[in-house]
Amino acid sequence: MPEPLRIVFAGTPDFAAASLQALLETHHKVIAVYTQPDRPAGRGRKLTPSSVKKLALEQGIEVFQPLSLKDADAQQELAALKPDLMVVAAYGLLLPKVVLEIPRLGCINVHASLLPRWRGAAPIHRALLAGDSETGITIMQMDVGLDTGDMLLKTQCPILPDDNSGVLHDRLAALGASTLTQSLAAIEDGSISREVQDNDLACYAHKLEKQEGNIDWQQSADYLARQVRGLSPWPVAFTQLEGTTLRIWAASAQNNGESSSDALPGTVIEADKDGICIACGQGTLRITRLQLPGGTPLNSADIMNSRRETFRLGTRLGAA
Repeated sequence: MPEPLRIVFAGTPDFAAASLQALLETHHKVIAVYTQPDRPAGRGRKLTPSSVKKLALEQGIEVFQPLSLKDADAQQELAALKPDLMVVAAYGLLLPKVVLEIPRLGCINVHASLLPRWRGAAPIHRALLAGDSETGITIMQMDVGLDTGDMLLKTQCPILPDDNSGVLHDRLAALGASTLTQSLAAIEDGSISREVQDNDLACYAHKLEKQEGNIDWQQSADYLARQVRGLSPWPVAFTQLEGTTLRIWAASAQNNGESSSDALPGTVIEADKDGICIACGQGTLRITRLQLPGGTPLNSADIMNSRRETFRLGTRLGAA
């Protein structure tokens, strides 16, 4: 067996922690972990370590949390580790050229899309919002561009009709971990090959903004169902009702090919334990899980048991 690679891992959220765990189960040696500085979280806004930092500390791995890798001292600190390879997964900091050149084998990235589609910060959400039928994992040799490096290994993942961004995230995190270990085996035995990305096929997965959750009932039910799925569990699609905000956690499109009601878009046209149906620009959106102001997310059956009058027929959502 070849000598174990000396690996520096860089990542921050749960998605990255899955890849770090996979590395720890190989014969390679994770000599250090880089992750974002602790951030305020929860109602108390207490400084909280990232998922990657928690796992690294549990395993007794040294953790570095520089504010930037453009800093000369941070670069020297990394160089002193003498890594063979740096593995990056949802780290959140840019790696300048000098950093990319420090490891003997360079830096590879675990990216949650089938590049060159959905380069950027939010590939899982954007795939759902666009109605893609599949996504996947790309292991990429990093360069100075934004997700523009040569592709080393790709693994496909179907997007199922009921997937939201949380469910798809978890599936891709596991797939990313397994694809990473496959790529390391190929790097070791020299069988890995590079594929240059076709820039003409590239599209950019912009970072999500909370305001993207605001539902426009003039849109088609199909579009709105994708919006709900793509933005759950964050930032969550929302609409207004009599001056309050309703958060919509799960919904599906009904009769989307044609208008199923003469009611104005945003109007409640049916409501029972199976869902609250809202007229859209095209078709009907059936809401099956929502959150009232100050409450917790509830299934439509529970909402109808306790707040049936709130969603009486003819009620208009989204109206000022």
